[in-house]
Amino acid sequence: MKQVYMSVSTDILHYGHIQIMQKAAAMGELTVGILTDKVISQYRRPSLVPFEKRWQMIEALEFVSHVIKKDTLSYRPIIEQYHPDIIVHGDEWKTGSKAKLRSEVIELLDQLGGELVEFPYTKDENINALEGDVFRRYAIPEIRRGMLRRLLNLKKSIRVLEAHNGLTGLVVENAKVHMDNGEEREFDAMWISSLCDSASRGKPDIELVDWSSKIDRINEIMEVTTKPIIVDGDTGGLTEHFVYNVQTLERLGVSAVIIEDKTGLKKNSLFGTEVRQTQAEPDSFAEKIHLAKQALKTSEFMIFARIESLILDQGMEDALMRAGKYVHAGADGIMIHSRQKKPDEVFEFCESFKSSYPDVPIVVVPTTYNQIKEEELAACGINVIIHANHLLRSAFPAMQKTAEAILRDGCSGEEAEKYCMSIKEIINFIPVKGESI
Repeated sequence: MKQVYMSVSTDILHYGHIQIMQKAAAMGELTVGILTDKVISQYRRPSLVPFEKRWQMIEALEFVSHVIKKDTLSYRPIIEQYHPDIIVHGDEWKTGSKAKLRSEVIELLDQLGGELVEFPYTKDENINALEGDVFRRYAIPEIRRGMLRRLLNLKKSIRVLEAHNGLTGLVVENAKVHMDNGEEREFDAMWISSLCDSASRGKPDIELVDWSSKIDRINEIMEVTTKPIIVDGDTGGLTEHFVYNVQTLERLGVSAVIIEDKTGLKKNSLFGTEVRQTQAEPDSFAEKIHLAKQALKTSEFMIFARIESLILDQGMEDALMRAGKYVHAGADGIMIHSRQKKPDEVFEFCESFKSSYPDVPIVVVPTTYNQIKEEELAACGINVIIHANHLLRSAFPAMQKTAEAILRDGCSGEEAEKYCMSIKEIINFIPVKGESI
């Protein structure tokens, strides 16, 4: 019999999948490769159904002869090891991000022998509704809350972009680019920044927005998005208050909060020593983390400790000392902050910290050293890369130029319009209730 191969990554098994697998099995002995959770997370959000359960689901089909693990998106290892006579796939990969993958398969089959058979992709409103229902499950608090921790276990590093209202949340949710190498990139999570939240309300970044208002904004973003959320908790406020606030965030489905080890009137870190800023006593800050961790109801919610030692010129030794205390107090990760234009001190911290705590995530906000590629940061052991304020900063100049153009021209015509997208585009961008978000 001819050896037939196809790959599967689906969370749900619908009749479209069954039909194509039955057609594949009719051509010979069918082997199905199950993509691992790690591979899936490289090109789309993690599977809701873990690898072992998806394996069992396919293995139970009587017309499937063999099930194997597929631990890379490329078909090269499969083709070189198993030499299938036929590879089966839907025809949807002829265009888009997987077209390069398809070209590789055709080239390898030409070299090593074999045939690519493509069946029409199943287009059915019932299947679309079913897949939409599965997609919406990412928004359920119990699922959403633990997704950040899952991502950290599956990916070397994750990329995060700030959102400060529902519309910017939708931008982060839907932003996607197709790279020349066939890779599809999107943001893994969103960051609710205190600076951006305050500025969008016309207020200074001095911890002026209270937690009730913050939670209203978080709810606004969560209603229209599904990706994990990391909240900027400023200093956390009074320990007695922070203990209650983390329970609220956990209940909402937020994945993590980051609090900084400063006390007194909080000022933005990028001012450094130009303004008066006081670092918290390390044991007191560690106790705040410990008590908050004790108050949590689940193991999924994460608390990250943000260290300001490098910002305030307190030195590397102080930063590492604090990091150790905070981890021992229960911090799930460390955010190391710097205002230098080069990441040298951040890299030095990462090397020393990871030698003692190799499995503890490190978070950075590369605002001042933003020429460094994410790949370079990841290579130095950095696990979470937050682009912390860029949607706010890019929106502000466009709004300012639009306002000035209307004043200058006495109308909102051509000059103002060049800074604007159409109302129709905005309306179409925002999903209607009942549609897939």
